[in-house]
Amino acid sequence: MIKKLRIGKIPYLNLFPFYYWLENFANGRNYEFIKGVPSEVNKLIKEKIIDLAPCSSIEYLRNSKHYILIPEHSISSKGAVKSILFFSKKTIQQLEGDTIAVTYQSETSVALLKVILKVFYNIESKIIISNQPLEKVLSKYTGYLLIGDEALIEQKKSFLLNKQIFIYDLAEEWYKYTGLPFVFALWIANYSIFVEFFKKELDKAKQWMIKHYEEIVSKCDLKGIMSKKEIIDYWKGLSYSLDDAHKNGLELFKKYLKDLEILQ
Repeated sequence: MIKKLRIGKIPYLNLFPFYYWLENFANGRNYEFIKGVPSEVNKLIKEKIIDLAPCSSIEYLRNSKHYILIPEHSISSKGAVKSILFFSKKTIQQLEGDTIAVTYQSETSVALLKVILKVFYNIESKIIISNQPLEKVLSKYTGYLLIGDEALIEQKKSFLLNKQIFIYDLAEEWYKYTGLPFVFALWIANYSIFVEFFKKELDKAKQWMIKHYEEIVSKCDLKGIMSKKEIIDYWKGLSYSLDDAHKNGLELFKKYLKDLEILQ
């Protein structure tokens, strides 16, 4: 029998308010947090090393029959998300045949970039995976997809001001083309026994965070890199719901992935 509920912890600003509440106000729940970037957390839940997590939407779409969805919660965006950014020395329309890099940390965002290139712009590019910093990658390749805190930090680097770098927000590109929210991650579980009470925990966390942004921002790691207003505006710009519009966006993403044979 599992003594502790093992929760995947993605150390990004977009999820910080939820983890802050779970770690500090969750009524003494016996939680164990296991840290990893999205691609690592996908592997952890698939191997049942963790019990639940906010996992990449593509992981759920690949293996939905193995998971239980925690309803009404997601990490999504209706328009610009600000932290899923493609940095490029050329416009998207000029990328035909070029080699571009993507972060090792992501799976959903990499798949979204492929959809944007092929479906929206009819562009074929070679894609490689990297764990190098932005400036080094752009010295070798035409573009680089970064996510999460790294994307938020890198876009503020001064070297970008001295170069002609195009920055594309992938969620904004999706919304312009489809008019639907993009679902980056879903809270999913390996065992149904956890779902009902953990949904209530997430409900409480969401309600609490809206009233306590000032407290939360004082505790997060990016407060010295981004202004208080930038961080709070970032959280307010995200969508943490999972309503019909989100589900329609997820279904359309699934269709595109099947069309491109990324999903079978």
